[in-house]
Amino acid sequence: MVDEFSEYYADLLNGTYDCVDRIVLNGYYGLAQTPGGFRLWWQKLNGTEDDLDNAHLMRLAGRFSRRVRAHAKAHNIPLRDCTAGERKHKIAQEYLPKAPNFVGVFLILVGRAPAPVWDVRRTKSGKGLRLTRKQPWVNHYAFHIMDREWGHVIIKLCGQPPFNAQIILNGHEYVARQAQKEGIGFIKDGNCFTQVSDASHFARVAETLCSLDIIGRLKQVCERWIYSACLCFGLNLTEQEQTDFRYAYSLYQGEYSRNLLFACGNEMEQVFQGIVDRTRRQLNVQTLKTIFGMKHRPFRRTAKSLPRCEVVVERPEYDLTVFKIHFGKITAKIYTKGEHVLRIEITVHNARALRCGTSLSRFILIVARLKDILKRFLDVLRCIDVACISGTQLDELPTPTHVGQTRVGGIDLNKPRMRAVLEAVIALAPTPRGFRCADLAAKVQTITAASGTPCAYSPRQAAYDLKKLRGKNMVRKLEGSRRYETVPEGLQTAAAALVLREKVIKPVLAGAGKPKRGRPPKVQNPTDTHYAALQVEMRNLFQVIGIAV
Repeated sequence: MVDEFSEYYADLLNGTYDCVDRIVLNGYYGLAQTPGGFRLWWQKLNGTEDDLDNAHLMRLAGRFSRRVRAHAKAHNIPLRDCTAGERKHKIAQEYLPKAPNFVGVFLILVGRAPAPVWDVRRTKSGKGLRLTRKQPWVNHYAFHIMDREWGHVIIKLCGQPPFNAQIILNGHEYVARQAQKEGIGFIKDGNCFTQVSDASHFARVAETLCSLDIIGRLKQVCERWIYSACLCFGLNLTEQEQTDFRYAYSLYQGEYSRNLLFACGNEMEQVFQGIVDRTRRQLNVQTLKTIFGMKHRPFRRTAKSLPRCEVVVERPEYDLTVFKIHFGKITAKIYTKGEHVLRIEITVHNARALRCGTSLSRFILIVARLKDILKRFLDVLRCIDVACISGTQLDELPTPTHVGQTRVGGIDLNKPRMRAVLEAVIALAPTPRGFRCADLAAKVQTITAASGTPCAYSPRQAAYDLKKLRGKNMVRKLEGSRRYETVPEGLQTAAAALVLREKVIKPVLAGAGKPKRGRPPKVQNPTDTHYAALQVEMRNLFQVIGIAV
């Protein structure tokens, strides 16, 4: 699924690849998720429910803890009790096995976190049971496993029944092993491939994470370890078979990234910093996170940096600027990796936000939704980054138009309300499912309040202004919905009109009066240099045509 942003910069690229990155699955025993089902499971386990109480549930949790610690001590597996705030992924990096062919559990981390468990109460007669959900802080056991196919896999298990689990996998680890089998050379920096020997072949290998058989592979890696290496401490294999304890899996979090492999690091830096400068205000990005490294990236790739199979885990060598936008539980992020890679990443923090189901069987549909969101975001980014408007369009904006049989007014950029509406529409353009009149009204109120001129702006006014934008083909209504989305050509026009007014006409006219006195700064932004030159020429032009400044 090619986007306009990647096509626009295609001449500067050596290749691209898409990859499913972080995958977080929830594992649960379906029968034990309801009070009646949990009681039935307890009867299968013990033959009766007379001893079903909180004390016996705590004994199961204590048995789980003792068995885990005894197993770790007997097999020399490091086990650490973590405190709140510790970065557990950094702890795991210290214990990664050195042997390339190691397979199995290499670390167990114990930490406390809230988890849904059952609270068992007897009725006053003593014959009935009442089970209610509670979420206390309990011990969770994170088993760090090295798998032959998926690399570093983490299975986090709750120590109390019904032993809910969370499985964390990394798609880049899977792709790295598949690429090695195919004989493709690469350099890997954390969870990103910074250099590859055959970009097109590598992209096809990475695309296997979106194929239908990946669902079976995900289930296989979970089944391969969760029963024999994790659950066995709470329920041995006999008890698992006796109670028919089997996990079902659902997707909780996921990441999908598009990686652009630039031929020249300097060109990539210029492109990215230009995008940040031109689109940050338009997309209403409040903060940028920058980690400083070397000042300049290498101009071209040298013979010493030929692709090879390597994993590098260290602090960033070059400046790292993270451009991030949040859409509720979905985040879009752009940043650079290594010398030559520009990465665009879509993260869903809770798969329910995609509204297409969360079961493992829906994995391909969820990935397709993330791919659509990424394409939409990049298309919007390109429209704002490369805005354009013709002289006729600028003249036609204030003229009235028709939407169906209704005559609506034009777009007058001299009115603060209309400028705020255009800014709000541009900021809402990347929203995955479009935006409503209420969303536009809230955004306009935020923009006007930030500018120091707050105004009352209702959804009804937003509906009328959206009708104006529909008349100018800047916005269209989604079929069968009350939501709206931007039209690419109209988005370019809106962005260009605002840039012309705010970044060209106003600053040039503001400085076209008396020339500034004093020495200019030693380090001057290229934009300021152009402004100064334009202002000098504008003063000369005003003198010729007879306009007082």
